[in-house]
Amino acid sequence: MRKAPTTSTSTPEAGDSVESRILDAALVQFEKQGFKKTTIEDIARQASVDRVTIYRRIGSRDDVVSAVNTREVQRVLTQLGDLADRIDNADELVVGMFAAVLSSWRTHPFAQHMLTVEPERVIGALTVDGATPFTLTVAAMGAILQGAMVRGVFPELPDLFARVEIICRIVHSIILQPAGSIRLESEEDIEAFARQYLIPILIPAGVVSN
Repeated sequence: MRKAPTTSTSTPEAGDSVESRILDAALVQFEKQGFKKTTIEDIARQASVDRVTIYRRIGSRDDVVSAVNTREVQRVLTQLGDLADRIDNADELVVGMFAAVLSSWRTHPFAQHMLTVEPERVIGALTVDGATPFTLTVAAMGAILQGAMVRGVFPELPDLFARVEIICRIVHSIILQPAGSIRLESEEDIEAFARQYLIPILIPAGVVSN
């Protein structure tokens, strides 16, 4: 199985815009102090801007939190798109993307730190406040597989996005509650799970994949 990419919180943003500097600064502060203890003043100081700039460019502290979460999701999705471009087999594409998502979540310093410091905030961001990142994820994953269809790597499915959403809901559940009888600790565990349960959802019986 291909090694899943890891996510770095230090990935440079194109153009180094004021918004990206603010989000970079917020990420640093959240990792240091958590959401609750970080203030707009802390973020402004770290980003070398004034408070008004943050309010004008992004909004309140909660808006900054949401923007950071969305950007980190987008970074993972970009990595998944790059991974998909390197795989020329439908089954391996499903396995590789599933492994990449779990690896990104488990190795992401920000996510793991916040799970330790403020788990209630992370759970909230993934559930009641998680509509935007979830919708973004479904749309991006569907687009990635549509690209694989165009390349002839993935079979054409009229209900692709419904199938993608089912997969995303399964992965979402695994992230929210990793405990259970299903073992997903090793690469072998992850690959076996994807082959037995996820591939049949995305590639139904009778549909030929490459």
